[in-house]
Amino acid sequence: MTPLEKLKETLFSVAPIVAIVIVLSVTLAPLEGPLPGRFALGTALLVIGLAVFLLGVDIGLTPIGQLLGHTIGHSGKIAVVISATLALGLFISIAEPDLHIYATQVETVTGGMLGKMFLVVVVSLGIAVLLTIGMVRIIRSIPLKFILLASYVLVAILGVIAPTEYLAISFDASGATTGALTVPFILALAAGVSSMKKDSARAEADAFGLVAIASVGAIIAVLATAIIFQLGEIPRDIPAPEVSDLGPLAAVAHEAPRQFRDVALGLTPILGSFLVGLVARFFKVGRTKLRGIIFGVIFSYLGLVIFLTGVNAGFMDVGRTIGQVLAAERPAAVLLAVAFVLGLVTILAEPAVYVLMDQVEDVTSGSVGRRAVMVSLALGVGIAVMLSTARVIVPGLELWHILLPGYVIAIAMMFFVPELFTGIAFDSGGVASGPMTATFVLAFAQGAAAGTPGANVVIDGLGVIATVAMTPLIAIQILGLIYSIKTRKGTHA
Repeated sequence: MTPLEKLKETLFSVAPIVAIVIVLSVTLAPLEGPLPGRFALGTALLVIGLAVFLLGVDIGLTPIGQLLGHTIGHSGKIAVVISATLALGLFISIAEPDLHIYATQVETVTGGMLGKMFLVVVVSLGIAVLLTIGMVRIIRSIPLKFILLASYVLVAILGVIAPTEYLAISFDASGATTGALTVPFILALAAGVSSMKKDSARAEADAFGLVAIASVGAIIAVLATAIIFQLGEIPRDIPAPEVSDLGPLAAVAHEAPRQFRDVALGLTPILGSFLVGLVARFFKVGRTKLRGIIFGVIFSYLGLVIFLTGVNAGFMDVGRTIGQVLAAERPAAVLLAVAFVLGLVTILAEPAVYVLMDQVEDVTSGSVGRRAVMVSLALGVGIAVMLSTARVIVPGLELWHILLPGYVIAIAMMFFVPELFTGIAFDSGGVASGPMTATFVLAFAQGAAAGTPGANVVIDGLGVIATVAMTPLIAIQILGLIYSIKTRKGTHA
């Protein structure tokens, strides 16, 4: 994909959110002071940064992932697979931009009790361990449903023991960590290992599900850390984060130096792994491809710095402000309606959704069309954001009231849906919870909590990413069930 096409793709992703902000700012939630200017500059930086970053991923980071994946897959030694996957899983997750955005917000709303890098490292360790288990599953041909069932049973046990607020943090972290960098890398690793299998049908099924297994690691790691280190309950009297009154350029100047440092720390281990493999001659790379990878890493670094600067300099503050104003000054029905529309347009604008639509249409030979995938996901995510926002304004409605029945349904469906669809469905949680969910929608929910008397920014303001990430688990498996029924009817006809 050319740079211009990448720019168009990101513009399409952000345009619906921008349109909603403009409409709300002149009707229900006026923006004052430097906020409009900061939003405009932040949006511009976000679009440019995301386009440059995604281009860098395509020409630099994804080829690195494929080379490392094939090297691990063809080593033939389980010890090599385990050690290499642990290291790569840790490095990849630490570099994930969506996780950094989310961890920054958690640090803010918890008053620094959960530091950004502490949460990033904890989540990344969980991802690395479960990613390793997932790779061993592929090698040993263990059915995906058994691994997922065991993982979520463990999550349920830990969820009962851990303080309530960590449930939202852990599930949100799971959705945030499967982003634009992590997913292509993990899929490349899965493809590299599963391609060793002589049974092509088995290899195709095993290529999916690794992202799903890895993402459970984030949930387990956060909950286990809260219990083992006795982090205790997060104080409920922590004030809601204040919206900065810095001007557009001052906000950018304030954020940029931190992002230059943090992104360099995140990408260095991935680049180091590639250089070690290159020097040790684990794989061969021609000059042309090496040049492309170098430029790709540079683009990824600069794009990520620009993207994160734009997000933190103004984009999220506007989402937080709109949520707070609507919750404080408008009827609950208006807040819920805006939440539903936000969910609807967010999923329609996620570029990865279109990849998913093509994927489902291909594996079903057209029996399940693109339109069916899009409609089911859009409605599901719209309802998910609305339900998550309802938690803010409905006393007694907790996150587990939504997640528990959702995951019970999703896990039960695994035993009736073709394994290929189970893998695609659970991998697709990260498709729904993309950059727009991790930035604007989450900030909107936190603002709504801040503007609602009696609501808690941590317990009620977090959890929207978790709710959104759950939607594809059910939606795609329902489509898989439809495909299975159609296939059986065609066989008996």
